Amino acid sequence: MPQPPASGPTRLIPDERLYFFNEGSELRLWEVLGAHPESGGTRFAVWAPNASRVDVLGDFNAWSGTGAELFRQGDSGIFAGYVPAVGPGALYKYRIWAGGSPLDHADPVGFRHETPPKTASVVWPLDYVWHDDEWMADRGRRSSLDAPETVYEMHLGSWRRPRDGRHYMNYRDLALPLAEYLHELAFTHVEFLPVMEHPFYGSWGYQTTGYFAPTARYGSPDDFMFLIDTLHQAGIGVILDWVPSHFPGDAYALARFDGTHLYEHADPRRGVHPDWNSLIFNYSRHEVRSFLTSSGLFWLDRYHADGLRVDAVASMLYLDYSRKPGEWIPNADGGRENREAISFLQHLNRAVYARYPGVQTYAEESTAWPGVSRPTDTGGLGFGYKWDMGWMHDTLQFLQRDPIHRSHHYDALTFRSVYAWSENFVLPLSHDEVVYGKGSLLSRMPGDEWQQRANLRLLLALQATMPGKKLLFMGGEWGQWEEWSHEAELAWEEAEEEPHAGIRRLVADLNRLYLAEPALHVLDASPEGFAWVGGELRSQTLYAFRREAAPAPSILVAVNGTPVPRERVWLSGVAEGHWDEVLNSDAARYGGANIGNLGSCETKVVNGAARLPVTFPPLGVVVLRLART
Repeated sequence: MPQPPASGPTRLIPDERLYFFNEGSELRLWEVLGAHPESGGTRFAVWAPNASRVDVLGDFNAWSGTGAELFRQGDSGIFAGYVPAVGPGALYKYRIWAGGSPLDHADPVGFRHETPPKTASVVWPLDYVWHDDEWMADRGRRSSLDAPETVYEMHLGSWRRPRDGRHYMNYRDLALPLAEYLHELAFTHVEFLPVMEHPFYGSWGYQTTGYFAPTARYGSPDDFMFLIDTLHQAGIGVILDWVPSHFPGDAYALARFDGTHLYEHADPRRGVHPDWNSLIFNYSRHEVRSFLTSSGLFWLDRYHADGLRVDAVASMLYLDYSRKPGEWIPNADGGRENREAISFLQHLNRAVYARYPGVQTYAEESTAWPGVSRPTDTGGLGFGYKWDMGWMHDTLQFLQRDPIHRSHHYDALTFRSVYAWSENFVLPLSHDEVVYGKGSLLSRMPGDEWQQRANLRLLLALQATMPGKKLLFMGGEWGQWEEWSHEAELAWEEAEEEPHAGIRRLVADLNRLYLAEPALHVLDASPEGFAWVGGELRSQTLYAFRREAAPAPSILVAVNGTPVPRERVWLSGVAEGHWDEVLNSDAARYGGANIGNLGSCETKVVNGAARLPVTFPPLGVVVLRLART
């Protein structure tokens, strides 16, 4: 490769890439900006349109900037240059001169950064050799709307902690134990809370500063690639939580990058998030659009991620989000919709699905915004899935009530039918439900310890059998008693004790049943796959529903919201025949009382119609499958 000159006002970036960047259509910005080791040195490029001069500071020039000036690339606002004798591992920052004192910043497109609280960027090549060809070729089938998807959500820094004095486990240390654990419990995917570099560990990654770098707390970019590669080889997909909604105001990072509000809005009514005291991206700026879209695609491209879960979408869609009257600026028509953010999200999803077949995007969107998971050409936002926050809130509120009161709130579990197929949904039991004093899922359940565990088993079985993909945060799979803390590992010693181990067996069996039965997943996003079953149920706080995906066998789910066993309850609206009991959340192996249907039940003709006598165990869920004839 020819070596660029060491200095001088040389054009290092092709004109068309500069044009696409300024137009907002550059989708691979990591190839244009950042630090790129080349023959005998490194090419640096950074966007700083208000700067009068940009130098590269590093351990290679005693942090002086000497001999490392960057030069304007036309009118693009980008400065670029080649610095000889700088290679992988070198530490660097950009010194931006824009009137007054110079500003020293980490690289917004840096591929690696120092371990916080240090703030320099690191020159690093992304040349990992992957071994996941088989997974990549097949993942489209695994991620389709009719495929089963059960996701284990986790925080990498607190899943397990090392025993050798280190504060965190390395990505490589986690790879094999995590792959084995997820395989044991039959999860199809894992979702990592944001791994992108962040200065405050207590933000769990949601205060991102390095949009192109995994956090150095757990190792190098190569180490993180190894983790994903290992999971793929074990048949497990990887979803990354990603935060394009806001960023922290740390002076070394994106805020006031070239002395102006470059990435963020200047007006605090648009540019400051009132809930998190963070800064909001200026989605109307074309270059910011290129930056964010490229960041999302970067993780799909260079890290082989199988999906992006986009955080806090509701905060992006509404100009008045968490704001009082007078604290926000309406759009051109006087409305509250953030049109620039809407356009950005549509642009992002179009780019993702056009260039990376087989991946999915997931919106954490907590309002009734229409068409979140509908195509952009029909006015939708274009996501693959939306988190069903309504299901989560209604179900948890219902189960937190004393069972004696549940019949008065019966519709909390049936209301979802009103909107269940308006979007492609994920049913989330996420980290947000086990923090900030809410307690763990188990500790929030009412009754004595036996009833608390039975209620949790009921919740997990409901999630597994209702229409929608599944997501469970770590620790929930065995009913951890304590609320999650990012400062400690999970209570693994508790997980091995009965009856916690029984809950974990239930989760594994629910996942395997969900994977094995087409009726439980093929028509997740279609009303043809679900129907409530009739009978005298409401007064007893009983529920029953069918799942269908012909020609696969029908599945019948019977739910008892009280601690009172209900024997031989006659259900109507089911197919005639023999029904096998394929799962009972009250089974002794899960810590239950072992009340059920003795393995099966048979329809009988009652008053001229076929009815099925089903025993509903206390605070339990029974799953029955129509026997093949």
